[in-house]
Amino acid sequence: MAEQGSILVFNSGSSSLKLGLFTEVEGVLKPLCEGEADGIGRASGKLELKDADGQTLLRQEQPIASQEEALEHLVTKLRGLYKQGPTAIGHRVVHGGPQLREHVLITPDVMRQLESAVHFAPLHIPEALRIIRKAQELFPKTPQVACFDTTFHRTMPEVATHLPMPMRYYKAGVQRYGFHGLSCESVLRRIAQPLPAKIVIAHLGGGSSVTAVLDGKSRDTSMGLSPTGGVPMSLRTGDLDPAVLLYLLRTESLSADAIEKLVNHDCGLFALSNGESDMQALLSRSDEAAALAIDVFVTSIRKAIGGYAALLGGIDLLIFTGGIGEHSAEIRKNILANLEFLGLTESGDEVLHLPAQEELQIALHTRQVLGKRETNGTNL
Repeated sequence: MAEQGSILVFNSGSSSLKLGLFTEVEGVLKPLCEGEADGIGRASGKLELKDADGQTLLRQEQPIASQEEALEHLVTKLRGLYKQGPTAIGHRVVHGGPQLREHVLITPDVMRQLESAVHFAPLHIPEALRIIRKAQELFPKTPQVACFDTTFHRTMPEVATHLPMPMRYYKAGVQRYGFHGLSCESVLRRIAQPLPAKIVIAHLGGGSSVTAVLDGKSRDTSMGLSPTGGVPMSLRTGDLDPAVLLYLLRTESLSADAIEKLVNHDCGLFALSNGESDMQALLSRSDEAAALAIDVFVTSIRKAIGGYAALLGGIDLLIFTGGIGEHSAEIRKNILANLEFLGLTESGDEVLHLPAQEELQIALHTRQVLGKRETNGTNL
């Protein structure tokens, strides 16, 4: 399916699946092609593949029922383009629970640990398991690696990871993990060395988070036990007063599943704007509901950045990434309003906007994990 030494990467989202195929040239991983299935589970879906030069290899619109179906469609097309299969496969896994905090070769034991951690991220881990199983079915002899969004945040001190609850819950894994770690790593990797000491990364997209980085290491981040926490997002609430959930339990007798659906799919920008979760669409509207949704989003990000400026003792560099962070100059401008006192302006050297390169970051970690495996005496 590809050149010898290639690494195939799968990066699944709530309604999308991204793919990257990389090959090693003189020790450097270079992209061969990238692809995406979008609109999964909706009435209309889209499949797209492009080569390293941006030339379209596949573009078709069709219903896509599931992530597994999307993966199979994309792999079928790749097999038609490339003769040899990949020598390794890397997967983005949003949450590995309390036991899996390092990127790791996927084994039956790792799969069991992911299955036992489902209650930490019931929206994300089952999907990751399905994608991994489908990839194992299609590539039964190819080593596969799980790369966790939480790994980057292992360096957070206890003051950041502890929730103000009895210690027994912390020991059971109820703590702040942090997410978007692969995105954070991917933008830090492209900054000139040595890194500025005090960096804040705002990953803004369908899911959004803000991370404080000190001397290249995660110090604190807005998301918590799960990717639902933190700032308001496209469909997710972000942080809530616990009494809100108690109120819903008492007055509407909502089940845990109903509350989970509410806070992850029916809130955020979607709720505030009366039904729109896409930021570009909101910016094109002129009604009060859209303006409120944008203002709540922008204000929450600005507050998080200001809070991390206090934590770090200033900000040397602010990086915007994610779909909104990279592409929306208007949102960046609105967030930076009132942050001039920190020396942060859209035209200054202290503010950058960069695309996240999660697929390449996963490929790099996959190569590293399997390199360690070779060092330990096991062949690919």
